[in-house]
Amino acid sequence: MLVIDPGTFSDAEAALSEATAVLVSHEHPDHIDVETLKAAWAGNPTLTVHTHAALAAELGPGAVTVAAGETFTAAGFTVKAVGGVHAEVIDGLPGCPNLGFIVDGLYHPGDSFFVPTDEVDTLLVPASGPWVKIGDAITFVRDVRPARAFPIHDIQLSTIGLEYFDEWLEEETDYARIPVGDSADL
Repeated sequence: MLVIDPGTFSDAEAALSEATAVLVSHEHPDHIDVETLKAAWAGNPTLTVHTHAALAAELGPGAVTVAAGETFTAAGFTVKAVGGVHAEVIDGLPGCPNLGFIVDGLYHPGDSFFVPTDEVDTLLVPASGPWVKIGDAITFVRDVRPARAFPIHDIQLSTIGLEYFDEWLEEETDYARIPVGDSADL
């Protein structure tokens, strides 16, 4: 099983319990719970973790360094790393690396609105965070032109905020929210 960004806003322990490979966009805690990841790694030494060079160095031996433009295989999936920089919140901050991952046509951008040149069938579109405004999310969907989209990074939105975001995005593409605990066939 492939897991992307198992951070502190998710049930990282459950996700990692069956993982064979992990993709980590960047070092912020909502995208990587370092202690939980290290515990999963200790319990499963064959687990592979793919991330940018600075974070791979921090995680230590066994982390696989990938850079934007590289294509590799993780948990049987073809993955292309894209982008390279976290979206700006203010004054150039946070200024850290951020990789997006295209996994067999599904694009997870991490904390960025990087528009890849690759065709994207399914886009995971960030819905909230200190760097997100709805206009940017709409422009991102328009620029990527996916066949369909699902929201991510939305834990900071209230029920009303979720509904509001969904109404806007439903106008742009085949869009749906996956209820917590449910899944979607890709």
